[in-house]
Amino acid sequence: MLLPPSSLPKPYAASHLPLNFNKFTSCPSSTATTTKTSLIVCTLFRDSTRHRMGEETKDSESVVLQRPDSFGRFGKFGGKYVPETLMYALSELESAFKSLARDQDFQKELDGILRDYVGRESPLYFAERLTEHYKHPNGEGPDIYLKREDLNHTGAHKINNAVAQALLAKRLGKQRIIAETGAGQHGVATATVCARFGLQCIVYMGAQDMERQSLNVFRMRLLGAEVCFSCLILLIFNY
Repeated sequence: MLLPPSSLPKPYAASHLPLNFNKFTSCPSSTATTTKTSLIVCTLFRDSTRHRMGEETKDSESVVLQRPDSFGRFGKFGGKYVPETLMYALSELESAFKSLARDQDFQKELDGILRDYVGRESPLYFAERLTEHYKHPNGEGPDIYLKREDLNHTGAHKINNAVAQALLAKRLGKQRIIAETGAGQHGVATATVCARFGLQCIVYMGAQDMERQSLNVFRMRLLGAEVCFSCLILLIFNY
């Protein structure tokens, strides 16, 4: 995480964080016409007012499009292209998500688990030597902070959404979670929350991945998950 020198105090304290992470905007570089390049500018705001290239615009919430729409499209892209037999399950999931996203009891339970079980909010670590390494000869340069998601339970960011998915499944009355994983970290997080909430867990994983990531396979099975081979079958039709 690269931030301007004045953005955060040294050492970092969560209560001193001066900015809210609201919006990211992309702006063309002012030198684009001469250098044929452009910059992506990520801006942090204290409120919902957006500034672009030094000019104040409308409230950002009023210009944000609702995406995806009711057909699952992002503008002219995307869409729900799935077998008809899955549409009921997807509609059920979408309705439950929209309802629980505004459910204060659900959010309170989720926040409590993320805090007490996962270990969030994960801290920022001031990388002092890395900051010094990138200082300019005149002493200026960014202060570099590392977001320590590796300190979460199971050692990665994967468990953040796995917890919410398990809670959502329980609210829907589901008793089994199915996941797919490559390196195994998502599978470990899913198996962990399933063990936490008493849900059956089946994790699909490629044969070579299972061999390369045998330690994560061991962890998933230790947590009670069933780890299965998954394969991709290509059907070639000649017309």
